[in-house]
Order: sequence, then structure tokens, then C-alpha cells
Amino acid sequence: MTTPHGSWPSPIGAADMYAASVALDAPRVDGADTYWLEGRAEEGGRTVLVRLSADGTREDLTPAPWNVRSRVHEYGGGAYAVSAGQVVFTEFTTGQVVRLDADGAHPITPDAGGAAVGFGGLTLDPARRVVYAVREDHRGGGEPVNLLVRLDLDGANADFGTPVLGRSEPASDFVSAPVLSPRGGHLAWVAWDHPDMPWDSSVLLVADLDAAGLAEGTRHHTPVAGGPGESVEEPTWLSEDRLLFVGDRTGFGNLSTVDLTPDGATSPTVVAPQEIEFGCPRWTLDTRVLARTGAGTVVARCSVDGFGRLAAWDPATGQTRLVDLAVSDVTEVVGGGAGTSDDTVVARCRFVDGPAALVRIDVADGSLEVLRSSSDGAIDPAYVSRPEPVNWTSEDGATAHGFYYPPTHPDAVAPAGELPPLIVKTHGGPTAAAVPGYAPGILYWTSRGIGVLDVNYGGSTGYGRAYRQRLAGRWGIVDVADAASGALALAEAGRVDRARMAITGGSAGGYTTLAALTFRDVFAAGASHYGISDLAALAAETHKFESRYCTGLVGPWPEARATYEERSPIHHTDRLSCPIILLQGDQDRVVPPNQAELMAQALRDKGLPVALLIFEGEGHGFRSLDSLVRAREAEAAFYGRVFGYAPADDLPDLEIENL
Repeated sequence: MTTPHGSWPSPIGAADMYAASVALDAPRVDGADTYWLEGRAEEGGRTVLVRLSADGTREDLTPAPWNVRSRVHEYGGGAYAVSAGQVVFTEFTTGQVVRLDADGAHPITPDAGGAAVGFGGLTLDPARRVVYAVREDHRGGGEPVNLLVRLDLDGANADFGTPVLGRSEPASDFVSAPVLSPRGGHLAWVAWDHPDMPWDSSVLLVADLDAAGLAEGTRHHTPVAGGPGESVEEPTWLSEDRLLFVGDRTGFGNLSTVDLTPDGATSPTVVAPQEIEFGCPRWTLDTRVLARTGAGTVVARCSVDGFGRLAAWDPATGQTRLVDLAVSDVTEVVGGGAGTSDDTVVARCRFVDGPAALVRIDVADGSLEVLRSSSDGAIDPAYVSRPEPVNWTSEDGATAHGFYYPPTHPDAVAPAGELPPLIVKTHGGPTAAAVPGYAPGILYWTSRGIGVLDVNYGGSTGYGRAYRQRLAGRWGIVDVADAASGALALAEAGRVDRARMAITGGSAGGYTTLAALTFRDVFAAGASHYGISDLAALAAETHKFESRYCTGLVGPWPEARATYEERSPIHHTDRLSCPIILLQGDQDRVVPPNQAELMAQALRDKGLPVALLIFEGEGHGFRSLDSLVRAREAEAAFYGRVFGYAPADDLPDLEIENL
């Protein structure tokens, strides 16, 4: 059939995208059992702990209303731990740590009112019957206090745990998930201080533990790696006295080791120096990219040309090789259970032609066994657009990166000479990355005849520290330039319609979207999902984890107030000239709802078309099925109206003011 771009009939509906899918996260292997978390939009975004037994039986361990999530650092992580069959988890509503036994669930910390005291980064010590955790305490006023604490598995923990380091005053502004050594003699963790983020400067620390699981001895709270201008991540014990971690002292996140000695520790050694980025930004407390198989192979996630790959390192020979995998990305990598001798890991993988899945990977030959797919609904491969890596020269002369997904449909073609509209997608973070692969959220557009450019603007991870630091002090400049120049490059190549280019993004990507619409005359429309319009408000009002983030991205607050105002779209609405849709949760603590409301009012006052949708009960990122569907269909209706095509879908009415 011949049909205009944007009007192609598609079998991929908004409800279908989410209703049949689950968000898979945090796999763990314990003996013969495999565990993971499932975020279920159909259950209001509830996160469920699931166990797959050796006989293939899959069961939910946390029935409603249990919700396995952590609030620490707002982004959570480390919401459960399992060892030798013992399971503990954090309950989102109350913030309590709960012990899960055969006879049911037993809270081991008091209910402090949900957000008052929270825990994350849980690590079990079965021999001592304790749990190590990051405790975030909001009870004192001002910034919350983050401490490493020990919780008694069989106690009431009325004081919300005992500080591992023996004092209630924090030694660092932030601490990450603690990691116990194989024989239980040491605890390792990563820490950092304001104004740094963990990917800017952080340190790897080690403490000796006494019989009770508290710090003692000469290595009490001792830094062994990292420091100013260097980031370290994911300490992993190779033996009782040897640590593996990812450090970027070479300019790329590389595998490194450090050995503990009676006098402290050896100098860190980069064991596989390459211009390849291992690791990933630590937004949550439990992201896993390093694992050790039962056979002793170290397996690590790395980024090659924007695609996620697995590298295998043999500690005995020092040799590193890439595992040949038929995937577009891999993360959340965990090794086999205790006592196993096989050369396998479990990981979350993405593919170019099918849904993401948790898989077991044979490191020797790259073969995959799917344990759980993220979706039971398969999209016809004929409608699947494949990501094309694209590079272009940005305004500062640097090479920018991204992935282009062309319109794809087995039966529909556009009228002769008509070029497709383009949606430029800007990821959040901004210290994050666009990950290539099968994405129903992108296929929704491409199957309707719209191209999508997923941009890895300067500041994105996966391309080395220097590329990430292109954004240092230039947020709102480099990212905007990369997004705009990428769109123009596709238009100049004759692949998209220059007059019908839109930009969309959430959170920090929403800021880039609003800044691009304000400070560049490139895009004809935009969609901001819980995006930032006022950088000063973000710096002054956001939560502790990101409260100094803008210092490195923009400048110190309030000393650089003029720069914040210069780059905030809300202060330059006179430069706006195109329609915008704003989608915002009313419970968002990262980007308060008033930012979207102020932006909408400014557009109204200027007479520009604007749609503002406030989602009740949603925070920073939408979780419920109703909200996800409503947001997607509203954005689709918006583009159809402003670009002048008739979507083939029966979409709900959308109120667009001034149109």
C-alpha cells in the first residue's frame, strides 16, 4: 500500500508494548538456583522477586503487596541478596529490610515511615548471620546520611543497624554496595564525596572485619585504589586478598587488580589495558558488569563502537578475548553458583531482532540459553528496524555517535519523493548511553513510517573518559549541538524530511530536548518527558545524590548563577517557536512538577501550541501500564497533529492549546 509516512498501519500498539512485557533486572545465581527482579507495569509497576530452580520451576517469591525496591540515592539498587538459600530484600513502601524464610516474610528493621530510613546494596554474610547494607537516613534534617551498616538477620535492629566502621558520622558523602571477601575477612566498597559523581572521582576502600562483622585492624577504612580524577567501580574478590575492579586511570575503564598485604595494599595494576570501555555509570547500587565463572574465567561487559560485548580474561595467563555473542548489548553479568565448575554466566542481553532476555551464556563458545524473556508477545520480524551505527561531525569538530533506525514496514511505502519525519531521541543521565537493539518504544515509531535517531551525545558513556568529559561545564551546549547536528546530517544525506524533525527525551534528555527547542532552530516539534527547564531549580531542589551533579556539568551553584540562567530554557521562552508536549509525574522528586507547569505557562503566554499532561502517582519515570500507554499515545497524537499526517491508530483525543 502507498501511505504517507506516519500513517502506516502498525501491529505494535502502545498497550501491547507494555502489557506483555516485564523489566528484567538484578540476576543472581545461588547454587543451582537463579533469581532476578521483574518490574511489572500491569501490576502498577510493582517489582517482584522471582526464582528459577534447577528443575525449571519458576515462582514468584514476593506476592502482592510486597514491592522489592530500594529508595537509596533515589535510584535504588541492591534491593535483595541471596546466599546459601537465604534471601533478604527491601520493601519499597515501608523501607524495611525483610528476611524471607520458608514460613514467610519477616521484617528485620523497623518501619520508619517509608522514606525516612532506607536500605540498599544488600550483601549477605551467612556465616555471621548478618546483612551489610548502605543505610540512607533522612531523619536528621538537611542532607540524608549514608553509612555502611550491619544488620542482624535474626534481630529487631531497633537502631536501624550498627555502623560497620564503628561511628555514626559518615566518613564519605556516599558509599556503594559492600562486597564480602570469600572467607569473610574483609569488606570492600566504593566511596566518593561532593561535588564528584562516582564516575568523576571515587575510591576503592577495604576494611578488616572482626568476628561480629565490624571493622577492625590496620586496614580499617583504607583506600586501595582511585582518587582525584579517577573513577573506580565494582570491586570483585578474586581471592581472600586480591581484588579486581574497573578503573579509568588509562582514560578508559579497564580491568585492574590490587593485592592486600600485611602492610596495606600493592599499587593497582591494569591487567588488560585497551582503548575499550569496561563498566558503566553507577546510577544504582548493584549494577553488575564483572563476574567469575565456576571455572575461574573473569567475564566483563565492555563497549565496542557503542555495542555491548563480553570480554573473557584468564587470570592465570593474562589473556583477554571477546566472546562471540549474537547480541547487541549485555549487562547485569553474574557468575555461576558456589561449587560449580562450568564456564557460564547469567546476564541480561538485548538483541537486534527480539525482546531482551535473561540468558545463561557459555563463555567458551558464546551459546545462549534463554531463562526469561522480557516479553511474551513477539513482533513480526518484518516490522523490526535494525540499528545502524552512525557518526557525524558536530559543531565543535568532534565526532558524535548514535544509532539510526529507519522506517520499516513489510507492506507500506510512502508516496514517491516523500521523506520520513525524524524523531531524535536523547537519553537521560546525561551520564548514560543509548543502547542499540530491539526496542518496542522505537519500533512503535519506525513501523508507522517515522525514522528515529538515538543520540550518544558528548557526555555519554562507552567511548572513554575524554568523550564523557566533553560535557564537563558544557551541559546544554555539547549535547544540544550533537543532537541538532546529527539530525541535520541525516537531512543533508537525504534520509529524513528537514521540515519534520522532532526531538524527545526524558529527565536529562528532556532538558536537552527543551534546550534544543529553545536555543536551536532545527526542530519543528518536541516532547519532554519529566524534563528539566530550570537548571537553577534542579541545583537547588534535587536530592542528595545529584545535588552537586550540576557543578561538573554547568558550574558551582550559586556562584555560576548567570550560567545556569543562560542555559535554562525557562528564562528564554522568547526564543521558542514550535509546539511542545510536556509529560510529568506529580510525585517526581528529581524534577519537581512545577518545572513542567512553568514551561507550559510560558508557551501559553507566547501563543505556541502546548500540551501538558500530569500523571497522578508517578515519580521520575512512569511505571504503571496506564501511564505508559497514555504518554505514548499522547505523543503519537501530538506528532500527527503538528506534522499534518493522520495516524492509522484510534488515538484518544489530545487537548493542544493554541492549535
